[in-house]
Amino acid sequence: MNWDTIEGKWKQAKGQAKQKWGKLTDDELDQIDGKRDQLVGRIQEKYGMARDAAEAEVEQFERSCNC
Repeated sequence: MNWDTIEGKWKQAKGQAKQKWGKLTDDELDQIDGKRDQLVGRIQEKYGMARDAAEAEVEQFERSCNC
């Protein structure tokens, strides 16, 4: 799945994102609104990850999303 599809179906995808990254609040996921770079940044911040690691997590999410 490509990110454009995820962004277009963010309401469905954010449930899966919430499961994967439980530290992200519903408000944060609403603010992210499907923007990939914002999701990466928020994961970095909440989980104390390097940008590369957060990017890898989002890439895995992108491949496995059932949106």
